[in-house]
Amino acid sequence: MSGKKRVLILCTGNSARSQMAEGLLRHDAGERFEVESAGTKASSVRPEAIAAMRELGIDISRQRSKNADEFEGQRFDYVFTVCDNARETCPVFFGAAERLHHSFEDPPAPGVGSEEERMAIFRRVRDELRAYLRDFSSHVG
Repeated sequence: MSGKKRVLILCTGNSARSQMAEGLLRHDAGERFEVESAGTKASSVRPEAIAAMRELGIDISRQRSKNADEFEGQRFDYVFTVCDNARETCPVFFGAAERLHHSFEDPPAPGVGSEEERMAIFRRVRDELRAYLRDFSSHVG
């Protein structure tokens, strides 16, 4: 055992918010946390999420969208839901994990608004996720 706390970050599609959160927590506190992310309906990692993270020097291009079912039977210390839909449909098999929830805005779908408008929202959500996760990690031993 590594002694690291295990964290699972859940969202609906595991395409943007949870992917960015996984990359952020791994980058900022990876020495203390083993981090995974998943979705209730896995899809693919959004290129805008990859681009927003690259701006911080964090590469999430090799991460893949995973379904929460892949983690059934595994032990986690913390399960985060970062959207209301994931909280409502969160699988019950995470046992004694402490559940934490904060809903972050769902970045717009491809083709909605201009690329600049979409990227501005991705950046804002990324920065909100980072602040939230830094607050979390500063309070966890």
